[in-house]
Amino acid sequence: MIAVIAVVAGALASLIMLKQSTTEIASGTLLPQPRAIADFSLNAADGRTFTKADFTGHWTIVFAGYTFCPDVCPTTLTDLTAVIKQLGPDDAKKLQVLFVSVDPERDMPERLAKYVHYFSPDFRAATGDVAALEKLGTSLGFVFMKVPGATPTSYLMDHSAALMLVNPKAELAGFLTPPFKADAIADDLRPLLQRDH
Repeated sequence: MIAVIAVVAGALASLIMLKQSTTEIASGTLLPQPRAIADFSLNAADGRTFTKADFTGHWTIVFAGYTFCPDVCPTTLTDLTAVIKQLGPDDAKKLQVLFVSVDPERDMPERLAKYVHYFSPDFRAATGDVAALEKLGTSLGFVFMKVPGATPTSYLMDHSAALMLVNPKAELAGFLTPPFKADAIADDLRPLLQRDH
């Protein structure tokens, strides 16, 4: 319990610090100075390894969730599908969506791939052990916690609902916060995507 309180307190403190030095956009906040992301290694749904290098060369929206999520995850991925459509093909090519599962016990690669590809064949997914996920969470500003269920396999995962925006230099550039509106997100992303890398 003390560890959980410490994690939540740390997340709140970092959000307060971020809030003091961010630029408001319609769908969230942009950091005035992008933050470095520590090296990491996750297991991608396509069988490859997903590392910090996979962020380079394009903008990335990162969403931490899990496939057994009853509401927030499918709704958010549906919203992101709408964002891609709003952007149009040219801008959409400059953006990747990465779904990071915080439930490595149940979200095997095949399940992850099937889940994200239901929303878009272009969405990517990855997971890793808890230590790897916590390390990435520290860099990107997301938290997660297992909530026991009636049986050992019926647990839920509490997780951050915000989306993390990573720039083409593999730096944390900002956050998109709920409630998500596809047109507002597309309007915020368009000028970023149209900048030279």
